[in-house]
Amino acid sequence: MAAQNIGFIGSGNIARSLVLGLLAKGRNPAHIYAADIDAGKVERLVRDHGVNAAGHEQIAQTCDLIVLAVKPQSMSEACASLKAALAGRGPVIMSLAAGVNLARIGELLGSGLALARCMPNTPALIGTGAAGLYANENASTEQKQDIEDLMNSVGICVWCELESDLDTITALSGSGPAYFFLFMEAMRNAACGLGLEPGVAEKLTGQTALGAAELARASECGLVELRAQVTSPGGTTEAAIARFEQGGLRQLVDEAIVAAAERARELARENG
Repeated sequence: MAAQNIGFIGSGNIARSLVLGLLAKGRNPAHIYAADIDAGKVERLVRDHGVNAAGHEQIAQTCDLIVLAVKPQSMSEACASLKAALAGRGPVIMSLAAGVNLARIGELLGSGLALARCMPNTPALIGTGAAGLYANENASTEQKQDIEDLMNSVGICVWCELESDLDTITALSGSGPAYFFLFMEAMRNAACGLGLEPGVAEKLTGQTALGAAELARASECGLVELRAQVTSPGGTTEAAIARFEQGGLRQLVDEAIVAAAERARELARENG
């Protein structure tokens, strides 16, 4: 990474996972700075990983990449604490807050800054995250590469051509883990209803989901072909798939993701 110093405004779970991802890639903890209103979160990072505890002003004056890992309702306060110290500097500032667009962040921090947004998801906590990224025209190629390197340390990331695409990514991968957890819960419960012991059902459900995801990532086949490979004519899988189709599973998933994307847009309007 070209960025010498990286600072985190907010040190919750996602920020912590990013710190750990950086350290796993060889980043010197002396070049990582962390702040949070909960001093205990920062103290744990300092104690366990040797990063620097810092105030917002120090991060604004020192860091080349600043991550705003705060809740949307805390964005105004966080930006106010950085604005004066950012004057005359040219770091790139990346927000993890859902529903707060770059226009709003620019209003809070001042014009002319390199700004970016990221929509991460919770699997980043174990290094298997999926994130969407968008940056304004002030962000250089080098700064965008630094952001990409940061997010790749905890999974994969993709750049969006339009900021509005982040609403779709919020609905797809941001909220997506919960959809799979719900489906896994339903599978476990169905197996228990057929007499399987709950612990066994949950263990097999988790491993089946993991195996399917890993196979989808590793295979050169598309999802449709992978499904067809498991679905023998007249077999058990075909019987289950037929019931899913009869029950309108595809339409339900479509409606659910559209609802999530619309809610993301509503949040953006509320925070704008």
